[in-house]
Amino acid sequence: MIRSLAATLGVAALAVGAVDVHGAEEFDTRTEKPVMDLFRANPDSIPLEPRDPTRNLTELYRDCSKVEGRDPGPIDIQRTIGGTGKMGIPTFFRAPVALCPQDLKAGEVDIAIIGAPVDTSTGMRGTGFGPMAVRTGETTLPWGEILPLAHPTVGDIDFMQVLKVVDYGDAVVDNWSVERTAVAVHHLVKEVAETGAIPVVVGGDHSLMYADVVAVTDVHGKGKVAVVHWDAHFDGIPLLFGHYLTHGAMVRRLIDEGHVKGEHFIQIGLNSAKPGADDMAWMRRNGVKFRFMHEVDEKGWRKVTEEVLAELNDMGVTKVFLSLDTDVLDPAYAPGMGTPEPGGMTIRELFPMLRAVGIAADIVGMEMVEVNPLTDNTYRSKLVAVRALREMLTGVAMRKKGITDPFYVDPDWKQHSGK
Repeated sequence: MIRSLAATLGVAALAVGAVDVHGAEEFDTRTEKPVMDLFRANPDSIPLEPRDPTRNLTELYRDCSKVEGRDPGPIDIQRTIGGTGKMGIPTFFRAPVALCPQDLKAGEVDIAIIGAPVDTSTGMRGTGFGPMAVRTGETTLPWGEILPLAHPTVGDIDFMQVLKVVDYGDAVVDNWSVERTAVAVHHLVKEVAETGAIPVVVGGDHSLMYADVVAVTDVHGKGKVAVVHWDAHFDGIPLLFGHYLTHGAMVRRLIDEGHVKGEHFIQIGLNSAKPGADDMAWMRRNGVKFRFMHEVDEKGWRKVTEEVLAELNDMGVTKVFLSLDTDVLDPAYAPGMGTPEPGGMTIRELFPMLRAVGIAADIVGMEMVEVNPLTDNTYRSKLVAVRALREMLTGVAMRKKGITDPFYVDPDWKQHSGK
């Protein structure tokens, strides 16, 4: 029996997955030496209490060795068959919930959306609240069977009707360690990818990219997945304060470790003081393809998209991971983000680009990160984030329906002829 947390404090144990979480009174937590001495003795390591079962993050996941008491498959937890944005139990797009890989396989799930509420490695905390903000971000569109939905450009396509989408819950997060969190996130993303579903991670800060992409390449093969990365920052800083992994270092790690080849990495919308000259030299040595905002301004979003799709076509790899850092947008459109940079993309540039790559490529994973609802006292940042995620998933849905034109516009949604 799982009891309430309040009932366990100091007096009982709470069964969580495969471990029992004990109150502090169950054992003496004093260390042989003062903790400060432990810090000083080994500054490159954080001492942890080995007897604390919550130390083993992946053991806090639900035990999925068997599903008892129900048939495997997605679980619809909504009371009604549909509703407006202000109704329903918050899940991503009010989708059914899946708890285990068995549910994904039995439900033949196409898309499993995972929340990853980490903001340990960013300079501006608050992105850890991004996943829940996206779950509750829709204010206008209904869901379920209340009203049929279409798309303002591509017409009568509702990705929720074309794709089987589930909310796969949240990854376990250590609020004090991005490194330990990476292990727990990797575990969950790989679990989804191994079933054949597309893992879609909603963050959280961009340190997630390392765990997300490594999990996908562990399944589909190192060096066999390309990454299309929208970001104001190049995220290839070698080290900072001795840390290998921060929200500005993931690209360096992925390429240096061979998970993704540099020539298979495409960056769009760079718009910050980094990369510097040394960073640019590293990018060129590794064949990283990059486009700063001045190039988007000069050529236009469509020409840049055409060039990106041509590069993907010439790479010799067929599988693609999409990484969207919302700070690629100008803060005028989404001020609530982890590291805002003035002068970024507009939503009219970004949305069709997201759709186009989803149509043209075999997507095997996605992430949307750096949404920070705590720094936006309006609702527009999370509203834009929800719409961006909709565009990414709409592209995948269009590809599933056999649409191959990355710039497709439904003819019935074009200018009224007057006849």
